[in-house]
Amino acid sequence: MGDVRGGILRAAADLAHPGVRSPRETRLRLLLARNGLPAPDVNADIFDERGNFVAEIDLAYPRWKVAVEYDGRVHAEDERQFARDADRWAEIRAAGWDHVRVLNHHLRGDGARAVSLARDALVRAGWRPGLSAR
Repeated sequence: MGDVRGGILRAAADLAHPGVRSPRETRLRLLLARNGLPAPDVNADIFDERGNFVAEIDLAYPRWKVAVEYDGRVHAEDERQFARDADRWAEIRAAGWDHVRVLNHHLRGDGARAVSLARDALVRAGWRPGLSAR
């Protein structure tokens, strides 16, 4: 019978990405793409200058060393998790990456604030609209 709704299923499959771990991360990734930003790498590992593992990043732009992550509420409510996260954020920055934390309120409405945070970091790193993602 096929996709009888004008390609809705095909369009959804084209937008899907393996490895994304939450609906909010998916929404963030799609917002970035729909607003002219390059497609980020999903769940990308970053390393320091000596090759030591630093962190896995939700959405990464390795060319510009910009890490974009959605931080859910659990990260703020668990004191030990928050402390680990804070140390991790410092390590990401020490490895030379601009770390953008997107919170739920940044995604409200049309998500323009989340897009602006990521766009601003990319522009600071040298990206300009029209540049390829790689």
